[in-house]
Amino acid sequence: MSDVNERRLGLAIEALRAGRVIPYLGPDALSLEPEAPVPATPQALAEFLTARVAVPYKIRKRLTQAAQFIENFKHRKTLVTAMNAAFAATPEPCELHWAIASSGAPLIVDVWYDDSMLAALRTELGDCGWGQIQGLSQSEHPGAWTGCFDAHGAAASGVDPNWHTLLYRPLGGRSPAGNYLVSDSDFVEVLTEIDIQTPIPPVVQALRRGRHFLFLGCRFNDQLTRSFARQICKRSSDLHWAVLPEEPTRMEARFLEEEHIERIAMPLGAVAAQLNAAVVRPKMAV
Repeated sequence: MSDVNERRLGLAIEALRAGRVIPYLGPDALSLEPEAPVPATPQALAEFLTARVAVPYKIRKRLTQAAQFIENFKHRKTLVTAMNAAFAATPEPCELHWAIASSGAPLIVDVWYDDSMLAALRTELGDCGWGQIQGLSQSEHPGAWTGCFDAHGAAASGVDPNWHTLLYRPLGGRSPAGNYLVSDSDFVEVLTEIDIQTPIPPVVQALRRGRHFLFLGCRFNDQLTRSFARQICKRSSDLHWAVLPEEPTRMEARFLEEEHIERIAMPLGAVAAQLNAAVVRPKMAV
């Protein structure tokens, strides 16, 4: 099995270096930074929010439901303020973030709210040649599904054709404007339209065409994460990879099979080390 894993990882790295892979980064990436000063799982985030705002006991560990309760009974601004507090600190980027930032990937997907990936891009790529798109909550931005920001964090009217790397944060993020998809109603709005791809930016749809996805720090053990991953990688290539050191659940295994995702059963830290060794950072190129 180890030979299979090494072969799959080798193929993924080869494709990454050729610009044919889209890294897809989940919250478990923060497991490589044990002292990360932000919530590193949905449950930890739910516990952070409910420590600040009282919610019914039965939903205290259910992130989207707890966020919805806060939004309904304490106002959306209270929820956003609590989210900003949860992710106020930026964790030091880990080896995985540096590898992705250095890879030259034209599109990077980040599905957690912390700014680690953003910090790595700022260090590696500087203040030009890249930007980000964030998902927007319909409760705050009715009719607008995404917001676009340049490397300085200034709002942009669209993607600059001179951007060589685009960071796509479908759930939003702390920087620069505190945009978050986190409550039940946030996700209901998006999931109602996502099958017809309305919330997926056209530039993301174009960049994914013919490319593979490499899922890093992701689990697919709930319907929400599976739905986002399925729709974001729709109409791309017919081969992807996911680093999953733990044995997948029955639903995860089914999802991997349906979406043509090959499992790489290796520790995330070991994969990060190999990725980091394989890429040449732009600032070191000659």
